[in-house]
Amino acid sequence: MTLSQVANVEQVKQVNSALVYRLINEQGPLSRVRLAELSALAPASITKLSRQLLEAGLIRELEESTPTGGRPAIALACQDETLGLVAGRLGRDRLQLSLYNLKGEELANQQWPVSVTEQQAVMDQLLQTLGDFIAQYGQRLQRLIAVGLTMPGLIDPQQGMVFYMPRYQLRELALGPWLAERLGLPVYLGNDTRAHALAEHLIGAAQGCHDAILVSVHQGTGAGILSNGRIFLGKNSNVGEIGHIQVEPFGQRCHCGNFGCLETIVANPAILGRTAQLLAQGHPSQLAADNLTIEALCQAAQAGDPLARHVLEHAAEQLGRTLAIMVNLFNPQKLLLAGEIMQCRDILWPVLQRCIDQQSLPSFHQDLPIELARFQHAGTIGGYALIKRALYESDLLQRLMTPSVTE
Repeated sequence: MTLSQVANVEQVKQVNSALVYRLINEQGPLSRVRLAELSALAPASITKLSRQLLEAGLIRELEESTPTGGRPAIALACQDETLGLVAGRLGRDRLQLSLYNLKGEELANQQWPVSVTEQQAVMDQLLQTLGDFIAQYGQRLQRLIAVGLTMPGLIDPQQGMVFYMPRYQLRELALGPWLAERLGLPVYLGNDTRAHALAEHLIGAAQGCHDAILVSVHQGTGAGILSNGRIFLGKNSNVGEIGHIQVEPFGQRCHCGNFGCLETIVANPAILGRTAQLLAQGHPSQLAADNLTIEALCQAAQAGDPLARHVLEHAAEQLGRTLAIMVNLFNPQKLLLAGEIMQCRDILWPVLQRCIDQQSLPSFHQDLPIELARFQHAGTIGGYALIKRALYESDLLQRLMTPSVTE
């Protein structure tokens, strides 16, 4: 057998294993007979693959009673309660880590400020904090299978590379392989917004959607695009950087170097900055310049404060124009929005809807729902989604099924 034939056989095994595992995970408990029907694989293949998954401790057998009272049927279910992962998000000023089981239940969570910006210092803090977190909480599960880490910026998830990240001096850095070697666990990296969109597709508000767009407004502005059931990535991995669409050519300078990017208007710091500027000019408001937060701004707007409403409606106008462009480009089944300002949906939604109705194709926006993302405050859920995708689509499942790797 040639090397290419061996590679093809291994690839088929990987695809079939992932198919069986995903069917059990999403539709289980399932009998072997039902698995063969759903997967279109031969019963002998199902028997072999299920045995390998059982030996790896990834699934378990359950006895199911039969209506006739005869011999109990044996069904297969995933071992989701005792296996888990560490998921993290490195934000622009803090690191958040969570321990999840494979069901998606968060078992522990901590966060730490990150004041360093130089590359090696950031790497050292990441490694130390991850190691300490695993040592403190890892024993709550029978087995940790991987680490999923998300962050804003330009990330290559296939190579575990960080090409650019706001604030930190992380450039052309193979962070995933570096952490994996030192932690002794597979490490998967991803852009935080795109990983969030993946989480919404797997277990959130976009379940059942083949095409959806998540737009996140936090310290920055980004989009995750679900296309044909998969997160849309280009040849260079990174797409959806809507925060750097120029909306005001003579606007504020963005950290990317350009002027008037959407992120200079529609992001938490920009929204609060505009509010502070208007207050400094003497415009009346119940807001206090020395205690400006997104929560305070939203509360004031909902109480009828004209300045607060103006700021949010101005941001919504620019965001709505960008959403209309996205609708024209991708014709999604659903739009999901995330971010602290979304607590003012009664103020934002009419503006967003008007922009979409006026600036996108009628057949594209007709019956297009705009909804809140399910995960508004679960910053680490994207890391969980990266590991679930790796189980379904990459070599992680095969690695866990290979004794030489797992022992």
